[in-house]
Amino acid sequence: MATVKGDVHDIGKNIVAVVLGCNNYKVYDIGVMCSCEKILEKAKEYNVDVIGLSGLITPSLDEMVVVAKEMSKAGFKQPLLIGGATTSKMHTAVKISPNFFTVEHPVIHVLDASRSVTVVSSLLSGLKEEYVTDIQEEYDEMREDYYAGLEDRYFLTFDQAKEQKLKIDFDATPPAPTPKTIGVTVAEASLEDIVPYIDWNPFFQTWELRGRYPNRGYPKIFDDEAVGGEAKKLFADAQALMKEIIANKSMYLKGVVGLFPANRTDDGEDVMIYASEEDREAGKVLDTFCMLRQQAEKESDDPYLSQSDFIAPAGYKDHLGMFAVSCFGCDKLVEKYESEHDDYNKIMSQALADRFVEAFAEYLHRVIRTDMWGYAKDESLTEEDLLKIKYDGIRPAPGYPSQPDHTEKTTMWNVIKAEELAGIELSDSLSMMPAASVSALVFAHPESSYFAVGQIGKDQVESYAGRKKMELPRCERWLSPILNYERD
Repeated sequence: MATVKGDVHDIGKNIVAVVLGCNNYKVYDIGVMCSCEKILEKAKEYNVDVIGLSGLITPSLDEMVVVAKEMSKAGFKQPLLIGGATTSKMHTAVKISPNFFTVEHPVIHVLDASRSVTVVSSLLSGLKEEYVTDIQEEYDEMREDYYAGLEDRYFLTFDQAKEQKLKIDFDATPPAPTPKTIGVTVAEASLEDIVPYIDWNPFFQTWELRGRYPNRGYPKIFDDEAVGGEAKKLFADAQALMKEIIANKSMYLKGVVGLFPANRTDDGEDVMIYASEEDREAGKVLDTFCMLRQQAEKESDDPYLSQSDFIAPAGYKDHLGMFAVSCFGCDKLVEKYESEHDDYNKIMSQALADRFVEAFAEYLHRVIRTDMWGYAKDESLTEEDLLKIKYDGIRPAPGYPSQPDHTEKTTMWNVIKAEELAGIELSDSLSMMPAASVSALVFAHPESSYFAVGQIGKDQVESYAGRKKMELPRCERWLSPILNYERD
C-alpha cells in the first residue's frame, strides 16, 4: 500500500493497514509521496497479491492513472485497489480501470477501511471471477452513463457565463472597511486556545464511526445503540491523549496571514492584490489570483459564479485576505508510536493533529474578522454558530470546489511567504506539508458564498491558461477532474 507521489496524507491508509492486519493479511505500507517506480519496484520485491493506492488531493487522481498505465505496460497481474478522500467509484470506473482492468487483475474502488477486508478476501478466494465480473459490468455501465451524461449536459460558452455572472452592487453594499493590519503577519495560538473551536464530527468519520438518524453527529453519536459505546470510549481516549499532548507541548500551531488591497481585473475574472494603498493608486500589482467560473447550464436564473465576483472592481477600496496554518510535531509523535508498534495512538495523533489545525483555522478566521481586518468587530457568535458558518464572509481553500486549481497555492505561498515564515512547504503535487495544514482565501463581502465550479469547457481553460501564463496541456492536467472534455 502506498500514498501516491506528491501526496502526504496517510491516515485513512493507516486505518486500512490495521484492519487488514487484524484479519491476518500481511501489509507492506511503503509510506507517502511514493513514485510510480517505487510502488512497482516494492510490489515486485515483496511479491504481493494486491496493490493499494491512496490519495487525498485531486492531483493524486492523475497519478493513480499513471500507475495503472505503468502496471499494464510492465505486465503486472495483481489487482489494483483505489482509496482516499478524493477518489470515487465513478473516477475509478471512468479514468483508471480502462487502463488496467481485466478479470485477472481488476481495478476496484474501496470506499472505506471497513470494506477492505471483504474486497481483499473476495479477490483471493475461489469466488474471485464471479466477484470481479460483477464489478466489471457495474463499471462498464457507469462509464456509459458518464459519457452519455456529458452528451446530455449543456454548458454555456465562457463568454455567456461571464455575461450572467453575479453582479454585486458595491455602492449599495460597499466593501468591508480597510483592515487594521495590511500585509503579512505570523500567527500563533496555543492548543488550549483552539480546543473550544474543534469540530468533532470529522474525528468520528476518520474512525468510520457513524451513528444512525437521529444520532448521526457529535455529541448525539454517544446515544446511538450500535456505535455509541465505542464512540464514548474513542472520545475518552482522544481527550486523554489531547491532555497529554497539551501538557508535553508535543504539538504546536503556527501560520501566516496576509491582508491586501485588492480589485478584480477589468475582465472581471481574476483578482489583483497590492502591497499597499499607495501601490494600488500607482497601479503596481503585487500578484494576481486567477479564478474559475461556473459553466454548466442551470435550470434557474441563478448567476454563474466565480470568486472574483465577490471583489469590487477598480475604483473601490476592497481587500482580499488569505492564510496558511499548520499543526507541527505530529510526525515525531507518529514516529514514537511506530517505534512502540502502537498503531492506535499513531492514528489517534494524526486524527487530533487534523482537528487542531482545522480548529486553528476557525479561530484565526474569527481573529481576522473581529480584529486584524475588523469588519465584524462586534461579532458575538458561539463556537457552535461558527461551525454553522453564521458569520459574514467565507474562507474557500485552493484545490476545493470554489477554486479547484491547486496551483493557486503557489501564488499564495509567494505572497505570504508561508514556507519562509512558518515552515509550511508544498510538495510537487502542491500537497501542504506537514499533512495537518489548511490554507484559504478570505472574502469579507456579505454576498460572498461557497459554491462548486463544477465542470468547465475548453474555452474557459484556454482563457485561464493564458491568464496564468501556463502551457495549456499542463493547465489541463491540473484541472483534469473538472474538464467537460477528454484532454489530448
